[in-house]
Amino acid sequence: MGLAVAYEILKQGHSVTLYEADKQLGGMSASFVFDGIRIERYYHFICKSDQPLFDLLEELDIADSLRWSETRMGYYSQGALRDWGDPRALLKFPGLDLISKLRYGLLAFTSTKRSDWRKLDNVDAVTWLRKWVGDRAYDLLWRPLFELKFHHFTPNLSAAWIWARLKRVGTSRKSLLQEEMGYLNGGSDTFLDAIAGRIRDQGGVIHLSRPVKEIVIAAGRVQGVVTEEGLCVYDRVVSTIPMPYVAAMVPALPPAIRRAYDSINNIAVVCVLVHLTEALTPYFWLNISDPDIDIPGLIEYSNLNPLGGHIVYAPFYIPGEHPDFQQEDAFFIDKVRRYLVTVKPALRESGILKIAAGRYRYAQPICEPEFSARLPPVNPGVDGLFIADTCYYYPEDRSISESVQLGRRMARMAVKEK
Repeated sequence: MGLAVAYEILKQGHSVTLYEADKQLGGMSASFVFDGIRIERYYHFICKSDQPLFDLLEELDIADSLRWSETRMGYYSQGALRDWGDPRALLKFPGLDLISKLRYGLLAFTSTKRSDWRKLDNVDAVTWLRKWVGDRAYDLLWRPLFELKFHHFTPNLSAAWIWARLKRVGTSRKSLLQEEMGYLNGGSDTFLDAIAGRIRDQGGVIHLSRPVKEIVIAAGRVQGVVTEEGLCVYDRVVSTIPMPYVAAMVPALPPAIRRAYDSINNIAVVCVLVHLTEALTPYFWLNISDPDIDIPGLIEYSNLNPLGGHIVYAPFYIPGEHPDFQQEDAFFIDKVRRYLVTVKPALRESGILKIAAGRYRYAQPICEPEFSARLPPVNPGVDGLFIADTCYYYPEDRSISESVQLGRRMARMAVKEK
């Protein structure tokens, strides 16, 4: 999002300095070399509705890096792998009566056709889903996924937010029976390198490993930012850091605004990455509903993007204050080793070439009913200051495309302000 802001402001003829606390750009889309394969820290995929991203790829002259793959979704349930994600798979799925299956199919179909989310804004997702699919289908298919990803926040999730996720994936199809997802040849680095290069070519300055310690406000107007080098004066400041960091970074904000930022709940993630000698499953996305596996799914990224190896992500979503989040990486790695063999009993220990874990404290905001009403305006009442993070995608979920769209909108707001 910060890169999109910087790029758009430069296009409008203004100068820009971008501060990045990490040693590399990209946030959750940044890459690293894992067992000889350059890959993103956390998995990403592109859907056919991601038009803001497609537009920017064209501007950056990298649209030809976009690739599409026919992908499959699966479900590990009742001790076996099952197809999932299309009408044929739904009709074959065990444990559901015909009425439940018809109700589930109707939910999936109507979700792709709905365009107005406002009527869902004040409804919780559990109530909405139970109304559509019934208790039996909810308890079998949705409840385990919700409780493993959102924990005690499960009863207070926005139906509008869940609907937006269903629609984005549901409309990324080649046909009724064939899902199709996208990726960039070279991964997110292709996009990050291109936009960072364009920013520098247009005179923008990018500082890596230089966190902002404070955004300074005086007399109702932003003055600049404080880094390790002292105060740097700017006419406008745009922040895209996670909401939980904002109140401490902008101490001069009114107390009510700071409390609003602090009130946003987030889930952390420990993501285990595995390099295998062979495919684990035929699926890109495998939902899991099994009492002995405490992750909501496995993402076999190499079934989307053929990287020259078999790569699986295993995400543990955990509240940041939960004791498990303080566990060593080995705690999660050992679990994943067991889960892989559970899903594929024929997998041998020698089939795991490398396994490692990474973690991100503020990975997923908890979007409650009427969530947007809780968020302070992008301009929180201070001249020249603009603040947003992934919360402001609501009702949409996190994606590079949403980052691009909101970043460019924030840039235009900053340039327009007098």
